[in-house]
Amino acid sequence: QAFLWVSSTLNVAVFRDHLALEDLVEEMKQQSPDLSFGPLQRDGQIAVQGSFPALRVLRDFLLLKAKPLSEEDKRERKCHQRPRRKLQEHRGAAETRNSTWDAQREKRVLVLDTDIYHYMKCFHPKAFQGNDVVISGVTDGDITTVCIESAGSKAGTIQGLKAKKMIEDYSVELQKILWKERICFKEPSRAGKQRHRQLCEKLKARYPRVLLIPYDTHLDVVGTSADVLGFTEEVKR
Repeated sequence: QAFLWVSSTLNVAVFRDHLALEDLVEEMKQQSPDLSFGPLQRDGQIAVQGSFPALRVLRDFLLLKAKPLSEEDKRERKCHQRPRRKLQEHRGAAETRNSTWDAQREKRVLVLDTDIYHYMKCFHPKAFQGNDVVISGVTDGDITTVCIESAGSKAGTIQGLKAKKMIEDYSVELQKILWKERICFKEPSRAGKQRHRQLCEKLKARYPRVLLIPYDTHLDVVGTSADVLGFTEEVKR
């Protein structure tokens, strides 16, 4: 079954100036025993595998770890406020307006499986729409980071939390039911790939809840187990 086990690469190099990375990794392992950790690389990157809920718990743990570091950086910037102010006098008014706008916004971040994100965007687009919220996604391989921005007012906070919960609820439900199959192109030529894609698009009319994600060398089919198996069997025939 798809999406129950995912891989992610974390970059913990940002903690290097404040913590021993080896000790941090040991703490991460104790915090998240259900996750599988690869070796810590010299550049501070480490591969992690496990379920999405477990990865979310680890992410929240790292955010809590990073919060004191952020506050320390703020204090250091405050100590150097006067010379920095002189530099800011040479910056354009547009940047000042953007900084003010950002200060009045609240941001919430979710991490989704990329295939679930695409499926949700296709079949549940309302999850990414809302009053007074701006929702965007940045994809990095199997992981898509969704950013939810809302006004810093009480109403904006409520809308941001509402959008976050809707996306989380959809993600949990889809994670339980979605499957993925990969159809590799047998003919490497452009014409052969095009024929293959046309065949899949034609069959899709019988499986309207199937999502086709095309790549150069293959086609990913995402949907319920019954739809995906039925679709791929027809393609093979």
